[in-house]
Amino acid sequence: MPIRIGAIGLGALGTISTRILDEREDVRVVAGVDTDPDARSAFEADYDAASYDDTESLLASEELDAVSIVTPHTLHARQIRACLEAGVSVHVEKPMVTDLEEAVALTDLAAEREPVLQVGYQRHFHPRFRELKRIVDDGRIGTPHMIACHLEQAWLDAVGGSWRTDPELSGGGQLYDSGSHLLDALLWVTGSRPVSVAATTDPRGERVDVNGALAATLERDGSPITASIGVTGEGSTGPDTGEGLSVWGTEGAVEYDGDRVRVREGGVDYEAGIEDPSFETLTRRKLASFLRAVRGDEPPAVGPEVGLRVTALTEAAYEAAETGRTVDVEERIAAARDRTP
Repeated sequence: MPIRIGAIGLGALGTISTRILDEREDVRVVAGVDTDPDARSAFEADYDAASYDDTESLLASEELDAVSIVTPHTLHARQIRACLEAGVSVHVEKPMVTDLEEAVALTDLAAEREPVLQVGYQRHFHPRFRELKRIVDDGRIGTPHMIACHLEQAWLDAVGGSWRTDPELSGGGQLYDSGSHLLDALLWVTGSRPVSVAATTDPRGERVDVNGALAATLERDGSPITASIGVTGEGSTGPDTGEGLSVWGTEGAVEYDGDRVRVREGGVDYEAGIEDPSFETLTRRKLASFLRAVRGDEPPAVGPEVGLRVTALTEAAYEAAETGRTVDVEERIAAARDRTP
């Protein structure tokens, strides 16, 4: 029997995700949600399916197995909660949420219920980032102790004036947008958790951060990792991102410069030529992974605890930038847990 899916958010990315899902024989797109009547009309014409202007109406009217949420960031928490409480599995685009207490509450809720909650961090499905993680996890560079990474994009040119630069809808700027992928990647590749962070941001005349520089301490298996993180939304690359990530260990180093993975171990350098899939291919892979989790074939590849850690680091970075202090991420998570019923 096909998995019955509702598409929540029918904008540009939502349209791509819905088309990819609809092309699968094991999926039936049964309804959509958007506040824009033109988007709803286009969806109804394309899929011969009902549409609604809010998630609650969708859940009250349709029998669903899962939803794909591609909406402004600050709307995610309410939409995720409504779906999980209705017994509906959720694939949500990054960031999972923009509030740490909401991240804790939803992670706990997902642990208590059968529905799946997966976050759309596609670097988990990118061969080059998977190779970085494999090299680190295999111990080929020894114990990692330092990481430097950056992401640049002509983001402001592309999204200026949209909801992404409205803090009420976005929750923040480039650090919560494309930069969120970088924060996820550095934690996932190193298998670490965030401990503390200092930060500075520059809005470049906007109401949200466009540039951000973070100095963080991470922890892996009881060992500290020093992390340097740079994000800019006024870069030279667009609409794609330019990025790089280097990890130094006690016995070597591995780096990704946007084009290739290079490894230095035992005094020898070599490059690994690895596939660089398109955005659509990565979207197909992460949605396919979600559907396998919905069917119970495997656990979610990017579960809510991943979203929680990225939200915690991001919110701590914003606090650090505002106060000029180094912020203890672990203390923030503990405090959020104490405040969560």
